[in-house]
Amino acid sequence: MSTVLCVLYPDPQAGYPPVYARDEIPDIKWNVNGRPAPAPEGPLGFKPGELLGCVSGELGLRSYLEKNGHQLIVTSDKDGEQAEFEKYLPEAEVVISQPFWPAYLTKERIARASKLKLALTAGIGSDHVDLEAAAQGHITVAEVTGSNSVSVAEHTVMMILAQVRNYLPAHGISVNGVWNIADCVERGYDVEGMKYGAVGAGRIGLAVLRRLKPFGLELHYHQRHPLAPEIEKELGLTYHRDLESMITDIDILSLQLPLYPSTENMLNAETFSMMKRGTYIINCGRAKLVDRDAVVEAVRSGHIAGYAGDVWYPQPAPVDHPWRTMPFNGMTPHISGTTLSAQARYAAGTLDVLQCYFEQRPICEEYLVVDGGNLAGVGAQSYELK
Repeated sequence: MSTVLCVLYPDPQAGYPPVYARDEIPDIKWNVNGRPAPAPEGPLGFKPGELLGCVSGELGLRSYLEKNGHQLIVTSDKDGEQAEFEKYLPEAEVVISQPFWPAYLTKERIARASKLKLALTAGIGSDHVDLEAAAQGHITVAEVTGSNSVSVAEHTVMMILAQVRNYLPAHGISVNGVWNIADCVERGYDVEGMKYGAVGAGRIGLAVLRRLKPFGLELHYHQRHPLAPEIEKELGLTYHRDLESMITDIDILSLQLPLYPSTENMLNAETFSMMKRGTYIINCGRAKLVDRDAVVEAVRSGHIAGYAGDVWYPQPAPVDHPWRTMPFNGMTPHISGTTLSAQARYAAGTLDVLQCYFEQRPICEEYLVVDGGNLAGVGAQSYELK
């Protein structure tokens, strides 16, 4: 018997299950490097459209695990020495976590997890795991690549429109029962004709670029290597090898890249000073890509027009985190990749990985981050070891 320790966010305050807004969701398949994502064998253990990412949802895993003689422990209590996560970690062979409520697997925690063999991210993004320590301990790290890329891309586009059109303050005026149109529109613009810069054009970044094309923006991007010429031509993209060459003349800058040592605080007081006044910053990548206090100062000074993000550090963010009260912010509590639609996909992917692991079959190569003591799969493409 193996112990599977699963850390998920708390149930809805009104109780579980919630009253769903819809009876069903579209059955959307996703591809991994051009191939259909692997499907788990047998029943899923859940109905697509259910809330699976919370404690009572259990990612729909209990029936499969208990049927095969394994123990499933699910908790949201993940931080601090007395946390439930700390209590059960020494017995866990598998740890499952989500980026939205990450169980931080630090070097110290990995050292205490003597039985740990698999650290699995239900979703995309494994920077909450110390990949160096995992590699040294020959712990496999995997994530469900591609499962919620479209979800994050849609959220990014929503944030862009909300910021540029001044939607959130205007909605607040409506809710407060007044009709101050001038106050609503004094910071509202069209996105058409603006210059958009994507930092990262992988699965999510490219999906955002494709969705922005019909809005008539001038599209730019920066990453290590250019996209295929046919994609650049199709979308009318301008490639920038250096970040600095792009950010000096951009109206909207969006971050869609992983966090690793060389990208931490890539946006800071110096880079903000290079941007023209009135630039909007959108961050659905990772919070530590941006210097926390530098962006607060840049927005308060008026140099940056607004900052919208779906990622924080740590998560959950403390009550006094300055991004909560920063002016002209469009922050959300890391929800972009955990829509009910996305949950159906990453829960299915999580089940597939577990089936492969327990049945000693190869895990989908594209799902791997660390394997055999080295970066592998998506990890080799997206991360770096210290």
